[in-house]
Amino acid sequence: MSDQASSTSAEAGQLAAPADHHFVAPALDEVDRQLVEALGRDGRMSIRALADQVHISRANAYARVERLTQTGVITGFTATVDPLKLGLATSAYVTLSLRQSSWRTLRTQLQAIPEVKHMALVGGDFDAILLVRAADNEGLRRVVLEKLQAIPEVLATRTALIFEDLSSL
Repeated sequence: MSDQASSTSAEAGQLAAPADHHFVAPALDEVDRQLVEALGRDGRMSIRALADQVHISRANAYARVERLTQTGVITGFTATVDPLKLGLATSAYVTLSLRQSSWRTLRTQLQAIPEVKHMALVGGDFDAILLVRAADNEGLRRVVLEKLQAIPEVLATRTALIFEDLSSL
């Protein structure tokens, strides 16, 4: 359903930084992958528990986590938040059709909209997709019709309401 002329139709709230296209990924072995996977499930896990789970020494676990952080494999530690319990009862994916090469300036404008929780540049029928979380349908309507469509670089939007989040499959 198109939002261009109709009123149909909080995570970290940060948009991903542009990728460094010249960066070569560090070589990861199976232990590194197990460490990253375990920390992805529980970022608060102690080094001792992490080492026990992966069957390596604490010193080795500490050194590896430090290396994974320094090389940018691990970019941070966050809390996973239930949007409903945070008062964000309405969520949607909003696709954007953009003016050519406008995504560079769009990023800054989207960072000023607290309801936009994630942005991805994509190929296909549209140019970008956003995860938007709002308190209610009225809040979502304001974001799409008053904030997103007011951005000159945005040519059109389409909204898909999220009925239920299935975060972990």
